[in-house]
Amino acid sequence: MNDTRKLAKFLAGLGYGSRKEMAIAIRDGRVTGEGDDLRIDGEPLDPPAGMILMLNKPAGFTCSHADQGRLVYELMPGRFQKRDPKLSTIGRLDADTTGLLLFTDDGTLLHRLISPRSSIEKTYEARLARPLEGHEAALFASGTLVLRGEDKPCLPARLEVTGERTASLTLTEGRYHQVRRMFAAAGNHVEALHRSRFGPLRLGALPEGQWRLLDPAESLALRR
Repeated sequence: MNDTRKLAKFLAGLGYGSRKEMAIAIRDGRVTGEGDDLRIDGEPLDPPAGMILMLNKPAGFTCSHADQGRLVYELMPGRFQKRDPKLSTIGRLDADTTGLLLFTDDGTLLHRLISPRSSIEKTYEARLARPLEGHEAALFASGTLVLRGEDKPCLPARLEVTGERTASLTLTEGRYHQVRRMFAAAGNHVEALHRSRFGPLRLGALPEGQWRLLDPAESLALRR
């Protein structure tokens, strides 16, 4: 395989187009530089396999490749969905939940982070329909709360009351609609839910609907 064919295959794997299209782009001089300074149309290339990025997910978007309606992948460049290996969410947020959502094309990392054995802390900010009654923190921390339809208790979770009807909940599990179901079990209803932290990563000032690549230090911290 000559250098042009190798480069065309590499660029196609990053989602910029088919191998044939990339061979034409190379021939037409659209691909410049070499080594770590390769560019296409004057822009630096996306990272190779192992990319991790963070999105501030708005409400109304689904974490899926194929569901109906608006998908979180629509908020990123279309070429990201043509990458090989494919870019996928690290866990999911339901359509109504906003905040920190991670993506990677590293399948090994993805499965390790979503494994129940990972015990990664996730923090959610909840706005509730009714005032907190004062018993919720002890209930969530007890390790005895059994959600409706299940028989295994939730692992202990940490609740911080931030207002009459607002609270921050940190947990290490990722059961279906878990935060909403925990508050329902405590006699309340979640009106709005926002994830602000995933393990060592915080959403910070990233605007809603925007994404960014993790920097090397963040990627290393997440992998650890």
